[in-house]
Amino acid sequence: MGKGLKMLLAAALTAGIFTTGALPGAAVRAASAAAKTFGYSDPAAGRIYVPIRVLSDFAGAKINGTSAGKLQLIKGKQRILLQTGRKKAEINGKKVKLDAAPFAYGGVTYVPLGLAASHLGLTVEWDESTSSMRMTSGEDTLDLPVIERGSLTDRPVTYRQQVFYVGASAFRAHIVTVQLMHPRVSLDAAFAHHRAGTVQHLKSIAAQNGAYAAINATYFDAYSSAVYRAPYGYLVSKGDVKFVNGGTDLTVFAYDRNQLARLIPGLQFGKAFEAGQVEGAVQAGPLLVKNGRVAVNAVKEGFRDPAILRGRAARSAIGITRNHKLIMVTLPSASMPQLARIMKQAGAYQAMNLDGGASSGLYLNGKYVTKPGRKVSNALLVKVKK
Repeated sequence: MGKGLKMLLAAALTAGIFTTGALPGAAVRAASAAAKTFGYSDPAAGRIYVPIRVLSDFAGAKINGTSAGKLQLIKGKQRILLQTGRKKAEINGKKVKLDAAPFAYGGVTYVPLGLAASHLGLTVEWDESTSSMRMTSGEDTLDLPVIERGSLTDRPVTYRQQVFYVGASAFRAHIVTVQLMHPRVSLDAAFAHHRAGTVQHLKSIAAQNGAYAAINATYFDAYSSAVYRAPYGYLVSKGDVKFVNGGTDLTVFAYDRNQLARLIPGLQFGKAFEAGQVEGAVQAGPLLVKNGRVAVNAVKEGFRDPAILRGRAARSAIGITRNHKLIMVTLPSASMPQLARIMKQAGAYQAMNLDGGASSGLYLNGKYVTKPGRKVSNALLVKVKK
């Protein structure tokens, strides 16, 4: 990448300024978390538990393991002795009772967040929009996804059909659900033939990238006769910005290296990228559901196409649940307000529309669930390690 291109991209990312043309191949590395790490919530007890490695890697505590599940945490003058399964601890030689006991699961020990925060100098703040705990230690921050204890299953990706009712109308939708915190799951975004400006069958994009599931993503010049079929929004893969194009506030679906997903207004993407919140991203819109409520305002995002504002067509959409599941949805015909209500009924806490019409397509395990009516420019991919 030339010096001028680097400066242009840096300005666009930090200031939220979009270029009016494309920047194919732009590569800027985003800093983000080093591994998939998450906490557990116990709704019945009203407690959140964090992996003990967060306390060592992030909070800077030294951890000594002893026999019978005993653990010693050391940070500065603090000395904490814990034991899995017991609501008792020893803090600086003084015995105390705990509201919740540490536990071990899947080879990982989890400790109550309240204990860790109060004695290891952590500041914690709950982020309702992403169902995550923002933890601060000194100048460092970590957004820790939190899922319900016992919610992970041995099926990282599932499929179902479901009929939804909006007013007097019935809609049959195809739904692929992905457990984002499952250790075998990762997301990616890809262009046709690995480069911007080309088109390819969705099934082929998925196959050439080793994806288990895929859905079409960003808008592009679908009706152009030009050789270069320009995409219309951000696409980021493996921390590299592959494409920048826009000038509007179209919604961006983004995820970090920990697979914590969020929806970001387009003009705030640069700030999120610099904060290390973007390992991958696709931009489309409009926003459908925000914090569990229908939130369609296509005009505000910059849409002018009547097919988006008032029309009914084949649709593709993605949603994020409060328990960190990704919902990938296609259906044969709906308006944006109808699609928003369908996504909310499907369990999405946040949701956005993707390119629709003949581009609408959903792929799963080698086969089409919904076959697109044309080749597409790009896709959001789900990969599952064997």
